[in-house]
Amino acid sequence: MRIAIASDHAAVELKTALAAWLREGGHDVLDLGTDGGASVDYPDYGYAIGAALADGRADRGVALCGSGIGIAIAANRNPACRCALVSEPLSASLARTHNDANAIAMGARLVGPEMAKACLDAFLSTEFAGGRHQHRVDMLSVTGGAGAAPNPKEPA
Repeated sequence: MRIAIASDHAAVELKTALAAWLREGGHDVLDLGTDGGASVDYPDYGYAIGAALADGRADRGVALCGSGIGIAIAANRNPACRCALVSEPLSASLARTHNDANAIAMGARLVGPEMAKACLDAFLSTEFAGGRHQHRVDMLSVTGGAGAAPNPKEPA
């Protein structure tokens, strides 16, 4: 599988470890940076994950920063990206099963290397369930939510 991975300065060590682990597992890894400890802006790296998924350079993405929150928000600015913030394997698995997430975000200050590997393993080995979830996933890919009423309790 082609996997794009990116981090800010707070998660560069975790990114390096996960990229090596993914390569050992036979994956083609697209390392989008950063490569050092100098302060950088996490949105740039979140946008890079979204772009790699949108243009087909990657099948899945891994976005890392200190908390995982900011880089997930940035990655999700691209409509082709469905990035879920995860901190344990169950959330990573459910992100795939129910939401067809094509990227996960993790916080290096919150998730250690072994837990990050467990999350990534669950994410990569879980298939999308489709069925009743497909309509909702389709709504995520359209600006404004296809068919969504302003108030879900009111008819569209």
